Amino acid sequence: MKLQRDSKTLKDKAISSLRIAMESFNSYNEDGRITTTLLHLQHACEMLLKAVLCQKKISVFDKVTGKSIGFEKCLRLCVQDHELRKDEAGIMRTIDGLRDAAQHWFVVISEEMLYMHTRALITAFDAYLRRVLELDLASHIPSRVLPVSTVPPGDFEFLFNREYTKIRELLRPGKRQRDEARGRIRSLLAMEALVADEVEISEKDIGRIEKAIRDGNDPAVVFPRLITVGTATEGEGVTLKIQLVKKDGVPMRYVGGDDPEGAAAIREVDMRKKFHFERAKLAKKLRLTEPKAKVLRQYLGIDNDPNCCRVFEFGKSSFPCFSDNAFNKMKEALDGGLDIGALWNEQRPGPRRINKP
Repeated sequence: MKLQRDSKTLKDKAISSLRIAMESFNSYNEDGRITTTLLHLQHACEMLLKAVLCQKKISVFDKVTGKSIGFEKCLRLCVQDHELRKDEAGIMRTIDGLRDAAQHWFVVISEEMLYMHTRALITAFDAYLRRVLELDLASHIPSRVLPVSTVPPGDFEFLFNREYTKIRELLRPGKRQRDEARGRIRSLLAMEALVADEVEISEKDIGRIEKAIRDGNDPAVVFPRLITVGTATEGEGVTLKIQLVKKDGVPMRYVGGDDPEGAAAIREVDMRKKFHFERAKLAKKLRLTEPKAKVLRQYLGIDNDPNCCRVFEFGKSSFPCFSDNAFNKMKEALDGGLDIGALWNEQRPGPRRINKP
C-alpha cells in the first residue's frame, strides 16, 4: 500500500515512539522508567490512529479551533469506520488512562501488570498496522528490543486478585503506606478502560474505593468491570502475543459520583461524552435526512433505550442526544438490508388535516 505523505510521517512517528517505549521498558535504570514507557506507548497509539485517518482522507483537525483532534476522538472514529476492534481500542484506552495518571499525578503499577499491558498494546498495534496500513512491526522493530521480562505475566484475573490483596495489606492499620495503596487503586481504575468506553478517575472515586476495601468488600463488588477481563496468549518468549478480552461477569451497577455507598460500583462520568450525537449530527453520520432518521429511531426503539438516548435539560429546554450504541444499532439495521424507503412510506406522518367549519 502506498501511504499518503502525512500518513507516512505519522506512521514513522508512531514507530519512533514505540522504539523509545521499548528502550525504556528494557532499561536497567528505574528512575522514571514506568512514566516514560507509558508516555511513549500512548503517543505511539495516537500517531498510529492519526496515520490511519489521514490515509483514509479523514481530517484530523477540528473545524472550529483548527487544532489537531485528541486521542479519544481519533479512537472513536477508528472504531466506528476504520476497522479498529473494541478489544484493541480497550488496551489503547487503558494505556492512555495509565499515562494520564502518571503524567498528571502518580500511579503504582506492578512489573507483571506493566509487562502484560505493554505486550497487549504491542499485539494490538501490530495487528491494526497490518490490517489497515498493510505493514508489519517486525520490519521496523526487531523482536530482540520488544519488551522482555524474566517474570511470567500470568493470567489477568490472577494478577488483579493479587494486586487487590496487596492494596488491602497496604491499608491495614499501622502500615502507613496509604499513598502507595491509592496509587495502585488509581492504576486499577485506569484499567477499567479495557471494557468501558469512558473512564475518568477522580480522588472522590479513589476515596470511595479505599473505604470499600478497608470495609472488607470482595473484589467483585469493588471492581465489577475488571472481573470481566480475561487473558488470551499465543506464542512464547519474544514472539509472545497477549490479548486482554472480555468474559462474562457479574451485573454492573451505576451510581452517582457523590454516592455515599461504600462499594465502588460503576459510575457514569460526563454523560455528554457518551451521548455525543445530536439528532442532526446522527442523521448526517448515517447519511439520512432528519425525518427519516427519526422514523428509523422509532422503528428500533432508540429513543426509549437508556444505552442509546439521554435527554439533557438546560433551563426550560430539553435536548435528546445519542450514543455510539445508537449509531451502531441504526447502521447495522441499514447494512442488514432494512429498506428505509419502505419504512418511511409506511410510518411517515400523513398530510395535516384541516377541519372546515
